[in-house]
Amino acid sequence: MTKNDDFAAMMKDMMGAFPMDTKAMDDAFKTTATLSEKLSSVALDAAKKSTELSANWTKDTLAKMADMSKAKAEPADYAKALSDFATAQAEIASANATTFAEIAKKVQADTVELLMAAGKDYSQDASAAVKKATGDVTATAKKATSAAK
Repeated sequence: MTKNDDFAAMMKDMMGAFPMDTKAMDDAFKTTATLSEKLSSVALDAAKKSTELSANWTKDTLAKMADMSKAKAEPADYAKALSDFATAQAEIASANATTFAEIAKKVQADTVELLMAAGKDYSQDASAAVKKATGDVTATAKKATSAAK
């Protein structure tokens, strides 16, 4: 090897000796990009719903705190206001936890559905690529056999 060897030309020649069908790679890339888009959509939708739920929960809590913090006529009214606030917060927390769980369950179901569909797509892409490669190898072998005769 000399300092002036053109490695780009050598690599081009080497890769030219091993022809590849880039359509299979293009199809796999497109399938992966589509899957990523769909998974991102599921995640962003869940984040949006979770954020809205959290914001509403915060607004409700602040509103109830404003009611609780108002001056009362009797000392017992403070205890009642605190008790009412705690009861309301327990109910809201339970309802919101259930809603968060529903959001998570939907994300899980959508993700499994997308992955199953993607697995099917990848399988079809791989089968098509193997079938084409087998046909190409068979054709090349036949040409080599014919040329040898």
